[in-house]
Amino acid sequence: MTAGPLASHDRGVTVDELLAAATRGETPPGLAPLLRALVLEARGDWNGAHHIAQDDDSRDGAWVHAYLHRKEGDIGNAAYWYRQAAQPVASGAHDEEWRRIASELLARG
Repeated sequence: MTAGPLASHDRGVTVDELLAAATRGETPPGLAPLLRALVLEARGDWNGAHHIAQDDDSRDGAWVHAYLHRKEGDIGNAAYWYRQAAQPVASGAHDEEWRRIASELLARG
């Protein structure tokens, strides 16, 4: 299953708003699946986020999948998914990568 374009609601959302919602334990309604996955992960629901990412066979899905495995410490698996995403293996802070992925997903909307 490949994710479609961003939901119309995503176009007015910022990265900071996504993080604020996650901090409040909320997931904004109408988010595209991969953005929802990032918010779920930020809320501590790694399994929910992983379920969404593994069901998306796009490069963006692979990128979110890679981030999730890097965050859990499974570097070998993460490296595979970074290759599938055509992204360099991240090595910086997890928060910075989360913001980069969310920014790029929002910008593509």
